[in-house]
Amino acid sequence: QVQLVESGGGLVQAGGSLRLSCAASGGTFSNYYMGWFRQAPGKEREFVCVISRGGITSYYADSVKGRFTISRDNAKNSVYLQMNSLKPEDTAVYYCVADRTLSMSAARQGSGSWGQGTQVTVSS
Repeated sequence: QVQLVESGGGLVQAGGSLRLSCAASGGTFSNYYMGWFRQAPGKEREFVCVISRGGITSYYADSVKGRFTISRDNAKNSVYLQMNSLKPEDTAVYYCVADRTLSMSAARQGSGSWGQGTQVTVSS
């Protein structure tokens, strides 16, 4: 099973940008669909976005569409999340996830491979 380590979180003002990175090891990275989930205080974990194994197709939650961009570099075993026009409601712990399906079916049930999470805080 692939191991995942996120980085790049931090504190940013509303309207600012952050780029999260996720490094994978221990598996064949290109075999996995990669995604990001987030969990805000007192709320359930929610899907943010997913990217196909070849990096051609991606899907986003409506709440981040047009502001966030997911990308991957299979040569570097890494996936990225560029977050622009950040809002206070984007404040959450962001998790990198590896799944065997584009629908992230295992991850949505709490399975799959998860990173430890990185905190993103957006101040108003």
